[in-house]
Amino acid sequence: MSDINSTNARTLGRCFCIITGASKGFGWVLAHQVSHYLKPGSVLLLVARTGTLLQELKEELQSFTEDQNLMVHCITADLSTQDGVNETVRVTRQESLKEIDHVLLINNAASLGDISRFASFTNLDQVNSYLSFNVSSALGLTAGILQVFPPRAGLRWSVVNCSSVFAVQAMPSWVLYCTAKSARVMMFRVLAEEEPNVKVLSYSPGPMDTEMQEDILRLTGISYHLLPCKESAAKLMKVLLENKFASGSHIDFFEV
Repeated sequence: MSDINSTNARTLGRCFCIITGASKGFGWVLAHQVSHYLKPGSVLLLVARTGTLLQELKEELQSFTEDQNLMVHCITADLSTQDGVNETVRVTRQESLKEIDHVLLINNAASLGDISRFASFTNLDQVNSYLSFNVSSALGLTAGILQVFPPRAGLRWSVVNCSSVFAVQAMPSWVLYCTAKSARVMMFRVLAEEEPNVKVLSYSPGPMDTEMQEDILRLTGISYHLLPCKESAAKLMKVLLENKFASGSHIDFFEV
């Protein structure tokens, strides 16, 4: 699927959607894609560290969703900290609506980290800081949002973990990135086992044309054939709208 028209007969319902890492790249494009499938009265929460970019995104979305009565809120928060997670949960609780029929949490926020050989990582503070942002915050935030929206009849719950091929494929010098992506997949598989009412998906979006790929090229000299973020986001939307995936599964862009 390459554009939104091929699935416009389906919707995400009257949805409370939270997207982390929404200020640029894949998160920014996802916010645009998701907005096309929300019924009137839905809420879209955009979370990132850069408030000015979030505000620009909010204004863009509101410029073409006036007829949808879509409520867009920006949360400037550093999810590597407890305060950032707490603030996101607090605003979610404040803006939550009893009338919604779908909660969609897209855990997109992540970072590349240090690309270095295994033996160089002797500084535990460095390792723990990376894992705090890339693993612990996704766990704490998801747990907090689950408490805001406990199970009830008629409520659909979806959690997306933005993953990578490196969650299942080892790569020399990528120990931090591979470890975090692998840990997140298992973490969300546990959620799928514990909560049968929550549909959990780990989605690997493929090599996309983002700032992260620019960093990879600069640091390693490795270049990939890059995909437009819009193409990968459209495939994720296709999977979510069809809603046929097994909860806890890991799906790659090239498998859709």
